[in-house]
Amino acid sequence: MKIAIDCRMLGSGGIGTYLESLLPFFLEDFDCLLFGNQDLIMTKISLQEHQIQVADCRIKPFSLTEMFFFPKELLERINECDYYYTPYCNIPEGITIPIFSTIHDVVFLDIPSLTSRAGVLARKYFYQRGINKSKKIFTVSNFSALRIKEHLNTHHKKIIVTYNSVPQWFMEKKKKTLKKEHSILFVGNIKKHKGLHTLLKAFEILSARDHELKLVIVGNAENFRTGDDTIAASISRFPKDKILFTGRISNEEVRDYYEKSQLLIQPSLYEGFGMPPMEALYCGTNVVLSDIPVFKEIYKDFPVTYFRCEDPNDLAQKIENSLRKESPKITGNVYSFQRTYNIIKEELN
Repeated sequence: MKIAIDCRMLGSGGIGTYLESLLPFFLEDFDCLLFGNQDLIMTKISLQEHQIQVADCRIKPFSLTEMFFFPKELLERINECDYYYTPYCNIPEGITIPIFSTIHDVVFLDIPSLTSRAGVLARKYFYQRGINKSKKIFTVSNFSALRIKEHLNTHHKKIIVTYNSVPQWFMEKKKKTLKKEHSILFVGNIKKHKGLHTLLKAFEILSARDHELKLVIVGNAENFRTGDDTIAASISRFPKDKILFTGRISNEEVRDYYEKSQLLIQPSLYEGFGMPPMEALYCGTNVVLSDIPVFKEIYKDFPVTYFRCEDPNDLAQKIENSLRKESPKITGNVYSFQRTYNIIKEELN
């Protein structure tokens, strides 16, 4: 059996990591046609070990070219396969074989204030188009499945929950353990649903009592300062040495910060799954996260601490209490990409 896999989002954050983690399983079981940035694909896999064809394709996802002018030669190669899989809901026009796609969340439909009205309508169009063209749709949590059904016409198609997981390399033991520093960590962006505004208010409360505690934010300072005036004003009130911005760093460096920090804080108002808490736990770092429904679903069997969403006073108290906790020791693997892949493979028919 042969499967065409859209790899154009390889290397692009969460969706890219999701795809990269699934690819080894696809390559083991199928003859594969991978299309995307050929140079990047070649750095991720070994062509000698598997039956693989690679097609270079730099056409942007969700572009007019993708929808109306996708290369005919590539379409012919795709349509010679038995199945088509994409890790997101962007689908080129002209594919005639069964399509299987993943919608990770519908945050812009649940929180329309994150973008313009035109932006909401455009996203809803692409979500619906992806559902219409797909034989089956996967998502990463029961929460996301419910929200997809709430906002979109699924035509009675089953939304299949596969869950997400920590990449295998993240769980491997390092030769050298890094010493904990008196700091808390935020991994996210300035979009309102990530809850950074709540964390900054809580950190201001804590700083009055704990002058040594530092906040480390994974990202570039300028992105946070220019992207949101409220966030920028909150950051400017702190001494320069209280908040550290890491800048753009590698996955390995992010892992080091997980390991060095005493706590990861995930103050999100909304997530489809939420990976940073799981990554932190596997690095031996305690987690304080908001009590939103998806976190209650995903982390119900993990040693995490919840705070009342958007309540900085409660967050400050939970951080203070959690700073005294011993490092978590995670045994077993509640989620894994092997299980995720097995679910997807079972549905390919």
